[in-house]
Amino acid sequence: MRIISGKHRGRRLTAPSKLPVRPTTDMAKEGLFNILNNDYYLPDISVLDLFSGTGNIAFEFGSRGCTTITAVDADQGCVKFITETTEKLELPISTIKSDVFNYLEKTTSKHHIIFADPPYDLAIEDFEKIPELVFSRELLLEDGLLIVEHSKHTDLSKLAQFSKQRKYGGSVFSFFE
Repeated sequence: MRIISGKHRGRRLTAPSKLPVRPTTDMAKEGLFNILNNDYYLPDISVLDLFSGTGNIAFEFGSRGCTTITAVDADQGCVKFITETTEKLELPISTIKSDVFNYLEKTTSKHHIIFADPPYDLAIEDFEKIPELVFSRELLLEDGLLIVEHSKHTDLSKLAQFSKQRKYGGSVFSFFE
């Protein structure tokens, strides 16, 4: 995994092989940030990274100047890797070890961008639950955006607040506003 832009541009990070993760590809990540750079000035926004895994997306936001980032994952190894890497790179990422659905049901924190990258084999009902919780709990700030990464075999386009999707190989980003 590598950071593609910002102050840590080109830096390679090697996560422990035993982590239960599937990091977002560089091609998909670059496409995502091209979209976000058109709509947001990253140093001024708050980001919530759900199912953070290796922290790949959180590190990219941090490298690009975002100063308020929260990474949530249920796996202790993932949280430990993100925390250690955050300290090493001196990035403003707070980590929380929690089941994402429990976190969403309890948090009152609001963010400009909420990014969710659940396991691709998650049940469709659980994929649908992510935007449902984010919008019913009003966790986005004004003009906020929820982005859910999923496989090309999952279709979220019929859900409320869906606005668009972008495909990058076998990965899809669904955007909700």
